[in-house]
Amino acid sequence: MTTDTTFWRRPWIAPLLFLTVAFLAFSLPPYLTLDPAQSRLPVREGAPLHYPALVLHILFGTVALLASCFQVWPWFRGRYPAIHRRVGRLYVFAGVLPASLLAVPVSLYGHTGFVGATGNLMLSFLWLTTTVAGFRTARQRHFQDHRRWMIRSFALGMSIVVNRLWGVLLAFLVVPLLASTPAETEALSGQAFAASVWLSWVVNAVIAEWWIERTRKRSRTPRQAVPVS
Repeated sequence: MTTDTTFWRRPWIAPLLFLTVAFLAFSLPPYLTLDPAQSRLPVREGAPLHYPALVLHILFGTVALLASCFQVWPWFRGRYPAIHRRVGRLYVFAGVLPASLLAVPVSLYGHTGFVGATGNLMLSFLWLTTTVAGFRTARQRHFQDHRRWMIRSFALGMSIVVNRLWGVLLAFLVVPLLASTPAETEALSGQAFAASVWLSWVVNAVIAEWWIERTRKRSRTPRQAVPVS
């Protein structure tokens, strides 16, 4: 096994898996009951398709999140390339593709208003397009391009996890500084969670591009020659 895929050289995978599983353990169970009253997100009255679309979006999104953690793990890719390809197809066809399409009705009937709905729709579009680009480049055996597109896809998909962190940060640290009455606090809290939709995927996308450029430059840097004794 090469040093590029050595298990211990990627210490971030364990915290990533822990954070993802913890997020799903908190978010997923209420939707497994299929009871709209248990939904952690408000269900739009008069829109009978909203809750079914939300449940399916979350289930397919769960597949995508879990699969993506293994797909970005260099040790797993290097040790089990055949499984990596199968999990990749699962990520695309049983994860991102249905989850991103179902995000459209979920966003339109959601509780974040115009600003949040626009952010979610943009996120779902970019998540789908980067994933399709990653799948196509893999089929064409352009593996460097495949890697870059899938880093983007992974970053956008993980935005749902950090979205909650941004929402809490804005609601408890920023809103109290701006609001002076309970009414202002309530109004600004709604705007904060709408803003967290944009922050979650925009910041992730910027970090992904920084990482892609950083690794691109590192791969172009010639290694220092070893003197011959």
